[in-house]
Amino acid sequence: MQGQHQAFEQQGDAGTGRAARFAAVRALSEALAAPLSEADACLQSMPDASPAKWHLAHTTWFWETFLLRDHLPGYRLWRDDWPYLFNSYYEAEGPRLARHQRGMLSRPSMAEVLAWRAHVTEAMAPLLADPALGDLIALGIAHEEQHIELLLTDIKHALFLNPLGPAMWEGLPPPPPAAPAPPLGWTFHPGGIVGIGHEGTGFAFDNEGPRHRVLIAPFALADRLVTNREWEAFIAAGGYADPRLWLADGWAWVQREGITAPLYWRDELHFTHQGWQPRDPHAPVTHISYFEADAYATWVGARLPSEFEWEAIAADHDPAAGNQLGGAGPVLPRGSAGLFGDCWQFTSSAYLPYPRFRPAAGAIGEYNGKFMSGQVVLRGASCATVRGHARATYRNFFYPHQRWQFTGLRLARDA
Repeated sequence: MQGQHQAFEQQGDAGTGRAARFAAVRALSEALAAPLSEADACLQSMPDASPAKWHLAHTTWFWETFLLRDHLPGYRLWRDDWPYLFNSYYEAEGPRLARHQRGMLSRPSMAEVLAWRAHVTEAMAPLLADPALGDLIALGIAHEEQHIELLLTDIKHALFLNPLGPAMWEGLPPPPPAAPAPPLGWTFHPGGIVGIGHEGTGFAFDNEGPRHRVLIAPFALADRLVTNREWEAFIAAGGYADPRLWLADGWAWVQREGITAPLYWRDELHFTHQGWQPRDPHAPVTHISYFEADAYATWVGARLPSEFEWEAIAADHDPAAGNQLGGAGPVLPRGSAGLFGDCWQFTSSAYLPYPRFRPAAGAIGEYNGKFMSGQVVLRGASCATVRGHARATYRNFFYPHQRWQFTGLRLARDA
């Protein structure tokens, strides 16, 4: 893992469980930002990323807007002009600061944002016990968990651009080396009609349903992720210079951007939350784009799995059903190594709505549905994902060129 953080497990949605999870996620956001200076917390390295201070403020805006403002009688906004600064993309909530300008917010200060957070956290207390608000509170917790992961990946990119290569966490011992990867094996699936998507009473995002049936052909899924050493072989074989391996858009991207290796690679090193570190050859390759993942799969005579194939295998090892992310819980059977907790895994599936999908009414309906165009689905979870956040039906999504997240690769092939 290139960045570690304190984890907590999901608890029940009723009573004290909601309050405990709410308190834990609020505290975790602030603990992760604590090592950052005021200047660090203001950095926005690219339009895809946001400053750490903005993440802390936006998640607070979410609680204040959709819970306190709408459901706590007599509640008054902390500042009437801050929703303009910290609304992300909710058109129903009115105009907002352009995304690429978030790094210009030297004011309010981090101290002011933390004071606002403390106020909102305290004001939420009477709402946490209201069963009628259980679903909305669960969404708010999951929303802040997502921004915890974004905070980690966004600050990593910002610090990477500093020529000094500063560490977010200084003085920590380097992570232990990964065990040598075994020869690649395959988990076979007979195909047929499989159920896809969330069902039941546990929390899920709207894009994980409705549950429906999908017909898949017999296939095999690799029993582990592609490693750094295997990716080094791809580079040595001229993988980034062979147009025959690449989709047309991918080849144009490689040439335009001068791409020759995964993001954060430099010689035998890679950049981490602990600064520049020797690259572990046995660790999963991360910070690759969909274009790179597809080119590598073509090079080795395999392909990317569809999201339905991935879920058909992963459903037997769902962390939401008891296993822990990142191998912290029971040892998972062969065929599941790295399914959850190492890196997000690209699939060949376009990010589209499931049959009968309908967005929720109001601003909350903008959460996922309006992004179902031009992106690809990733499955699993990464080392930066809050423990307890992932499940077999979880659908992450990014544009094909993006790679600042902990994105990796698991191969598939026809059986």
